[in-house]
Amino acid sequence: MADSSFDIVSKVERQEVDNALNQAAKEISQRYDFKNVGASISWSGEKILMQANSEERVAAILDVFQSKLVKRGISLKALDAGEPQLSGKEYKIFASIEEGISQENAKKVAKIIRDEGPKGVKAQVQGDELRVSSKSRDDLQTVIALLKGQDFEFALQFVNYR
Repeated sequence: MADSSFDIVSKVERQEVDNALNQAAKEISQRYDFKNVGASISWSGEKILMQANSEERVAAILDVFQSKLVKRGISLKALDAGEPQLSGKEYKIFASIEEGISQENAKKVAKIIRDEGPKGVKAQVQGDELRVSSKSRDDLQTVIALLKGQDFEFALQFVNYR
């Protein structure tokens, strides 16, 4: 019988991020505390640009955006937001969506699977994802539970379970 396997990836649904951004923009345009302060959130190339006339307000925009991401099921670990920067009379925050598992993070995950996971489970790095395989599906379920219990600084999803 062939090995069962699944892939560990760190991907974000771009449409869901777009929906969260649009919801945040709508809330910002309607909220009383954001009236007449030049508060906005929008795409700026591949980054998300948040701007307002004070550091507290631009941080509040980030907070609104984060709450919309959570409601849409996107992990905040995928959001890489910078510090508020003064640009002219406005404060700006640039944020980006991180995707893919770096080589060093993939090695960390593979080491955890080797050290703490069941025997006979193999983990291979394939580009920006990790393939985990085993003869036993129960062992794969154990590995998924083990990894869900860990706290990584990046978001993990489990796909292609077969």
